[in-house]
Amino acid sequence: ACLLISDSGEILFAKNEHEHLPMASTTKIMTSLLTLENLEACGNKEVEITDEMVRVEGTSMGLMPKDILNLDGLVKGMLLCSGNDAATASAIAIGGNIETFIKMMNEKAEQIGMHNTTFVTPSGLDKDNHHSTAYDMALLGAYAMENKDFTSISSKKSDKVEFINPPKCVSYRNHNKLLRLYDGCIGVKTGFTKAAGRCLVSCAQRNNVKLIAVTLNDPNDWEDHKNMLDYGFSNTVNVSFNDRNLKINIPVQGGTLSEISACGISSFSRSFKRGDENKVKRVIEAKDYCDAPVEKGQIVGRVAYYLNGKEIGKNEILSEDSVEKIEKEKNFFQKIINFIRKNLIFN
Repeated sequence: ACLLISDSGEILFAKNEHEHLPMASTTKIMTSLLTLENLEACGNKEVEITDEMVRVEGTSMGLMPKDILNLDGLVKGMLLCSGNDAATASAIAIGGNIETFIKMMNEKAEQIGMHNTTFVTPSGLDKDNHHSTAYDMALLGAYAMENKDFTSISSKKSDKVEFINPPKCVSYRNHNKLLRLYDGCIGVKTGFTKAAGRCLVSCAQRNNVKLIAVTLNDPNDWEDHKNMLDYGFSNTVNVSFNDRNLKINIPVQGGTLSEISACGISSFSRSFKRGDENKVKRVIEAKDYCDAPVEKGQIVGRVAYYLNGKEIGKNEILSEDSVEKIEKEKNFFQKIINFIRKNLIFN
């Protein structure tokens, strides 16, 4: 099990969080995420379903050969009703074949920091060496929930998929009962096979705090997730760091003004284990001086925030003034050099 704060990755609770275990259909979090990222980059292309795409056991969204639907329909089929056919179809449609898509999954896992994960199938069906950890799946859940389209689909209790061929609209119900059982739940994905047991990655948000909970091989996952999330929300707080009212002056060298006014223009929020917010240090990091020219809106510093020596966020400081550079009068020899440069050609 693993419970972490989504925006910081701080672990609030963990049990055997680095143990290698199969993760069943929570695998489809990665498959769906890659499908959505491909959709954003290449468009919501149409996919014609083939025999290979539907030749897969287990849960299904009911695809048939010759069906045609868009990529986003396959994502709904994965995240809502956990369609293994949808996962296989997406893998082939995007990678050209399953092997290439599996490589993409493992490359993305390394990018996210899932160093104890190996993907072997796009659906999560049991296969040798297909494994992850509770901690790695929590990292994946937090990363995926930063994608607005992913969050929009995984948070729905049900949704409809429009088929292009044959033209029809099919409604699918989300297998994630926690969406109905827990106030603030907005995702993510269930999973089950005989080898993996019951697996669940959940996400809930309250008072601007977003938590990710994961259990692998947990026969009592609904109750355990409710208890984990309750514990998390009772021990966290969200704090806003606003520097929009910050005003400072910075000297200018070689300009038509001797100094500029600068201001903070932004803010950010961060969630903490309760009490850690009091340990945050605020440091104004502005230039000692600026060399002209200076443009209005130019970044001249920042306000950085640190917790235990690690930077947790920043707000930029921008110039409110424009300053032109004063051109110095050239001496006699500089004028001669400029004349030579302008009038002679060197071979």
